[in-house]
Amino acid sequence: MSLSLFRTRPLPTALRTARVASTQATRAKHTLPDLPYDYGALEPTISGRIMELHHSKHHQTYVNGLNDAEAKYAEALEQGNVAKQVDLQALVKFHGGGHLNHTLFWENLAPKSSGGGAPPTGTLASEISKTWGSYDAFKKTMNAALMGVQGSGWAWLVKDSEIGGVGIVTRPNQDPVVGKLKPLLGIDAWEHAYYLQYENRKAEYFGAIWDVVNWKAAEKRFEA
Repeated sequence: MSLSLFRTRPLPTALRTARVASTQATRAKHTLPDLPYDYGALEPTISGRIMELHHSKHHQTYVNGLNDAEAKYAEALEQGNVAKQVDLQALVKFHGGGHLNHTLFWENLAPKSSGGGAPPTGTLASEISKTWGSYDAFKKTMNAALMGVQGSGWAWLVKDSEIGGVGIVTRPNQDPVVGKLKPLLGIDAWEHAYYLQYENRKAEYFGAIWDVVNWKAAEKRFEA
């Protein structure tokens, strides 16, 4: 019997196009999450204008980019175009990371009237004290990590899911925290997060943001 009978033949173009269209139609698109507070609720720490631009423009761009990259990746996958799939991975990582990071970031913040700025409590507070000696020492170490970010990036308080301890890591650009590390609290060091208000005084921004940090969200992630 001829081996050619067992070879996978490429789908006709019209059928491939129909399958891609069907996949894109059924795949749920990512959307911009609503903020649990008004744009101006974090003032004077973060201005309402910065929050509006950061959320409605910058984060929306990452959402749009992720949806576009995933649609193109699905098409390349359907076509068996491995080179295109590899080429698109950088876009998926950048826009996907931007969407993940910012979604966590908004949850990490809260107006003072909703507990923003209150120090951590419970088991997470104990872990922070055990690791850095005190909450103030942790903030000093975190701010030093933020100042060490060259160009654009993030600093994160993370939990090691294998050994259970906490630590601080930085990530360039929009690289997300994945793998055995669980992101608990992230601070955005991109200029778009502060420059309109703080200009080149990023150390001032890093010092001020603790007044609106929502530790309850971090505590829930730690316990999950």
